[in-house]
Amino acid sequence: MNVVMINDCSHVGETILKYLPAYFDRTHIRRGRNLWDKTFGLAHKILRAKGDAYHVHYLLQDCYLALKFGKHPVIGHAHGSDLRVGLNHRVWNRIVKYNLKHCEKILVSTPDILKIAKKLREDAEYIPNPVDTSIFYPKPVNSHNGRLKVLIAANCNWKVKGTDIAIYALSRLKSEVDAYIIRYGRDFAKTLALADSLGLSLNVLPKTSHQEIREYYWNADVVLGSFGAGALGMVALEAIACGRPVITYVSSRYPEYHDFPLRDVNTADKILEAIEKTSHKLWKAEYGYLKKYHSPEKAVKRIYELYFELCGS
Repeated sequence: MNVVMINDCSHVGETILKYLPAYFDRTHIRRGRNLWDKTFGLAHKILRAKGDAYHVHYLLQDCYLALKFGKHPVIGHAHGSDLRVGLNHRVWNRIVKYNLKHCEKILVSTPDILKIAKKLREDAEYIPNPVDTSIFYPKPVNSHNGRLKVLIAANCNWKVKGTDIAIYALSRLKSEVDAYIIRYGRDFAKTLALADSLGLSLNVLPKTSHQEIREYYWNADVVLGSFGAGALGMVALEAIACGRPVITYVSSRYPEYHDFPLRDVNTADKILEAIEKTSHKLWKAEYGYLKKYHSPEKAVKRIYELYFELCGS
């Protein structure tokens, strides 16, 4: 069986292909951010692709083109903004709805968007994102001067990631922590300005590759994730896989997270309290959750079972 993976999100598609059994043939159609890659170049690649199953990340133009070109079966894999934003967008709304209705299968990567998908596709299914544990694995904490090394790992987007909430929390611990932040995200400059106004010194790290970001996790004592949607994102999962306790907003509204050890941390006060109580015990519980639900073998097994179901073999 040949699987054609189209586009990607946080390297989820890449990890799926990597952990498929050896008897699968695989093709990955990637695209960049330039106009050609998003339009005619993308259309040409999809039109020429030949496979037994087409797995498309984001329910946007890539998925629409695959369906219009008669590629079947198509698995549409939603990752968040395509449903949260796309369904309310004056241009993308029609495309997202078309994809939801016509794909043979709809997958969602986080439980917060499952309810949205089910409004148009009752058979939509949540599959936890696989973490590539050959890249992200635990290492011992480095010795240092005694101040807690805290990494803000999510990109700087106040509305979606709640980076400003993390800054307010850390500013109240500024004499006890060394705070680090990665230079990326639409609100990066605003984040630096907010930290400066609160007297919080931020050590700025350059944006790096997916594989090399593990060095940032290994260099930290605690990692802060996203404080926006209440979903467990890839940044948090990969940091946990690297052996670091993670503080992030995981909402108890979603039954899929009922046994995650730290939930509903979504205010500066709660972040502050969680940092002060951070321990190796917390990481062990988080790591147990990750192995139970996000191991690549377990997540990918369900996906290739779907490939066989849809292809009738």
